[in-house]
Amino acid sequence: MVFVEAIGQALATAFEMFWEVFWPLVLGFGLSAVVQALVSHRTLARLLGDDSPRSLTRATLFGIASSSCSYAAVALARSLFRKGASFTAAMAFQLASTNLVIELGIILVVLLGWPFAAAEFTGGILMVMLIALIFRLTLTPRLVQMAREHAEGGALGRMEGHAAMDMSVEGGPFLRRLFSARGFTAVSHLFVMDWASVWVDVLGGFLIAGALAAWVPESFWQAFFLTGNPTLAKLVGPLVGPLIAIISFVCSVGNVPLAAVLWRGGISFGGVVSFIFADLIVLPILDIYRKYYGGRVALYILVTFYATMALAGYLVEILFGALGIIPTNRSVAAVTEAPSFNYTSFLNALFLLVAAVLLWRFLRTGGRAMLRMMNQPAEEVSAHGGHGDGGHSDGGHSDGGHSDGGHGDMPGHAGHAVE
Repeated sequence: MVFVEAIGQALATAFEMFWEVFWPLVLGFGLSAVVQALVSHRTLARLLGDDSPRSLTRATLFGIASSSCSYAAVALARSLFRKGASFTAAMAFQLASTNLVIELGIILVVLLGWPFAAAEFTGGILMVMLIALIFRLTLTPRLVQMAREHAEGGALGRMEGHAAMDMSVEGGPFLRRLFSARGFTAVSHLFVMDWASVWVDVLGGFLIAGALAAWVPESFWQAFFLTGNPTLAKLVGPLVGPLIAIISFVCSVGNVPLAAVLWRGGISFGGVVSFIFADLIVLPILDIYRKYYGGRVALYILVTFYATMALAGYLVEILFGALGIIPTNRSVAAVTEAPSFNYTSFLNALFLLVAAVLLWRFLRTGGRAMLRMMNQPAEEVSAHGGHGDGGHSDGGHSDGGHSDGGHGDMPGHAGHAVE
């Protein structure tokens, strides 16, 4: 009976956090889909051929305009590297794609507050600068050659097909592209496939966060994070934050609920942002690095990324402390307050309707075929042209002509991705 009550309490806490951030999740992924639908991947690799400030700026901007799925970011970075991008630019793209995206900022604002979103974006830019500096000092031509040799082997990771798909709509003014039938279809496909790529991590993040909030007493966290010694806590926080992330197995936006629990438990401000930064060094992704680039390069990525994330955590702590904008309130409403009928309920209902419309459009325009391709090798997706089964919807030529999934409404080809 006690066990059942404990499980129920953990699930209730997980649901309460999910309830608070459902509408920001839909809004964030929707805005991200709009950006991706209007930004083409096709010429990117040719623009990232070195580690100059211009190339790194382009890599960062493209990361901002990409999916927040960590697995897709890692797969696309490997694809860019294979097609001629520098190793430094490919890694900078990864950092931007998982730390500077719209949906992450919105969720942080709602769940933890605007200073955390500001710290995430500030730290994301700092990490790109730091990794460029660290790579310039430590990355040898031999390591790059080893990485390239392994990358050319074409080992499979996760979300390879998703990373290869370029569904951007080109030609014409911004608003005309966005509100066209093809634009609507592209946004719906990107929205649903982004959800499909991260739902396991999002669900896992909420469940783990619910369990930790319900089962682990605050006294444990306070002792673990050395809250009795604020100076020591600030020194230790950015070092232990990434270590907790590594063993959490949760990446993408799924680590934000865990961050809320850690902040409530007493981790330092720099520690909680370094934890969020570290979704690119969780154990499953480290294994993908090993497959993509070899064990030695994977270890190099782990060490340099860990150093970058910890150092960015320290710099954010110092900067925000100097500005006097580090929050002092550690209560997290989503953890301590049960859902009630308020503006959150209204927004959840509204954005549930938005999600349903996008899902309907996705299913009417060949979406099922696209889902089946998400974990296929990138080469196979490119060969299909990104249109699933030839560009038609599941209904093919229903009602005597083209259905909504016909050629006219379909977004761009996967074969154009990162050429």
